[in-house]
Amino acid sequence: MSKALNNEKLSAVFIIFGATGDLTHRKLMSALYNLVRDDLLSDKFAVVAIGRRDISEEEYKDSVHESIVKHSRNPVDADVWLKLYRMIRYYKFDFTQKEGYADLHEYLRTVDAESSTEGNRVFYLAVAPEYFETIVKGIQGGKMADRCGGFCRCVIEKPFGKDLATARKLNDAILQVFPEKDIYRIDHYLGKDMIQNIMVLRFCNPIFESMWNNRYIDNVQISLTETLGVETRGDYYENSGAMRDMVQNHIMQILSMVAMEPPVNLKMDSIRNEKQKVLEAIEDIDCAFLENNVVFGQYDKGSINGKDVCAYRDEVKVGKDSETETFVALKLHINNFRWAGTPFYIRTGKRMGKTSGEIIIQFKDLPHTLFKKENANAQPNLLVLRIQPQVGVFFQFNTKDFSSHSGIIPATMDTSSASSARSAQGNTPEAYERLMYDILRGDGSLFSRWDEVESAWIIADKLINYREQKKSAFPNYEAGSMGPKRSEELLAKDGRVWREI
Repeated sequence: MSKALNNEKLSAVFIIFGATGDLTHRKLMSALYNLVRDDLLSDKFAVVAIGRRDISEEEYKDSVHESIVKHSRNPVDADVWLKLYRMIRYYKFDFTQKEGYADLHEYLRTVDAESSTEGNRVFYLAVAPEYFETIVKGIQGGKMADRCGGFCRCVIEKPFGKDLATARKLNDAILQVFPEKDIYRIDHYLGKDMIQNIMVLRFCNPIFESMWNNRYIDNVQISLTETLGVETRGDYYENSGAMRDMVQNHIMQILSMVAMEPPVNLKMDSIRNEKQKVLEAIEDIDCAFLENNVVFGQYDKGSINGKDVCAYRDEVKVGKDSETETFVALKLHINNFRWAGTPFYIRTGKRMGKTSGEIIIQFKDLPHTLFKKENANAQPNLLVLRIQPQVGVFFQFNTKDFSSHSGIIPATMDTSSASSARSAQGNTPEAYERLMYDILRGDGSLFSRWDEVESAWIIADKLINYREQKKSAFPNYEAGSMGPKRSEELLAKDGRVWREI
């Protein structure tokens, strides 16, 4: 991340609802600290931390310092911390009480005057989704979104709605207060290094873009798996499942970036327009299609890294007969000129055999192989974009086996071989740093526009409704495995396999 040419542009009052919560302490404050460290925030900047806890401002700042020490990618520097310390204000407020918003408005006007932020405001809703609409209506009632000389932006964490109907209701409520250009629906996956690198790899490298189509690509696999279970979030996950937690947002966003056409430029709406076209081009997934092209799963007890773990139904705050999916595998087709006939396979799950995030591009075999005798060990050409835990690009191709008189072996080039991209490229900014920096700059390229959210929910609703109507034999995969057997069969019937790289 380059330093701002003019730090005045990054002047604002940054208002965090849910300032005592886990997200704020783990991610947001560390991100703000590193933005200060990198000299990307103006001195004319203030953080108003809104919480319901009855604590002093000094106590709150002490807790923030502890969190930054624990979670920041950089060690805490005393001078940098002092700078952020002076920016932070704690405001005790129960945001469910609408009568308090007028007082908050007056307080923000005072902060604005003291910090000379010229009316620039960012409202960050780091709260449970059931409070989104309440807070937005409170902001409206308190007249805090009225233009005060600068910009006024609203940041919404996922999940954006529970289904299409609730998403539309929430969006209508927000649009009464903020115009679309000032709404930032955050998906932290889009701030990850490799997701941001997708367009660079495609559109800065002719060798890839010229082959990025159905003529040369056999299939695309998007796999986001983790060894963790639901931990202490059983109550959240019971209302979410893998579909709402991962597929509707993270995976659909990644899919649209992998499959999009080149935008006419790098402006926000040009990129978003092309992403939306991908979602619109996904073939209709009716019940007949889903019968053969989707697999849902729920983990049973098992062992991970030598440690016994319980079944999903035995997790805290999970029903003993829960039908919530912890795994989804899905085959999709994008019906446009570039991708017709090339399947996209997606997979996500908890309590899997490994934690990984990978986009695997498998290229087609040649129509005629000259090296038939020597070809026994040949493997498909693969381009793998590693999202996590390692970050980098992996490329697999075939070459002569120089250790024998004849034969072909697969060879690899791997930019992530040094344990992570941080080893290769230095101490790179984390996802929330990039995203918060973009919010302050007014760049929404890595945030979801409403039509993207709506299209993703149309797809997700069909999948969720199908799962709810069709009784599943849960649990159906052992913790520590790579999911239900049917997920392997999903690809096997096409003559393909999940690539474990």
